[in-house]
Amino acid sequence: MILDQVEEELAPVRFRRIPREVLEKKAVEQGDIRFYELAALSVDSKKSKRSVTLELTDFMIPPDDVPEDIRRSVTHWEQWLDYWAVDWDYRDDTFHNQWQSYRTRQAPSLQKRIVHTYEEPGEYTIVVKAIDILGNDTTKSLRVEVK
Repeated sequence: MILDQVEEELAPVRFRRIPREVLEKKAVEQGDIRFYELAALSVDSKKSKRSVTLELTDFMIPPDDVPEDIRRSVTHWEQWLDYWAVDWDYRDDTFHNQWQSYRTRQAPSLQKRIVHTYEEPGEYTIVVKAIDILGNDTTKSLRVEVK
């Protein structure tokens, strides 16, 4: 994998999110554009026949992106997430939100585990999209084969 080669060569690599404002000429001229490091989402998956279980296990957001008062108030990685959604059969086109868990005032905890059963055997691409409390999305893609 490319990252393994980079680590062997000891070259520092940072992935950055390109802000939409980069398209605004005035913002660029004023120097108002800031590139943020990407967040990291960890998702475990388990298969059993035609069922796939996904579980969120961790989420890390670069601390430079977060105001100090918010950083101090977060005590668990789950608090960084506003909601997460799953496309169980992503086909290299548009993300189709087929399931989601989001927090509300009445239910402040996210559901971190979900099971999906496929009707047909085959190879599927699952895309998990997590939206953090700052409105940024992080996606993770998984390939599964169910029998």
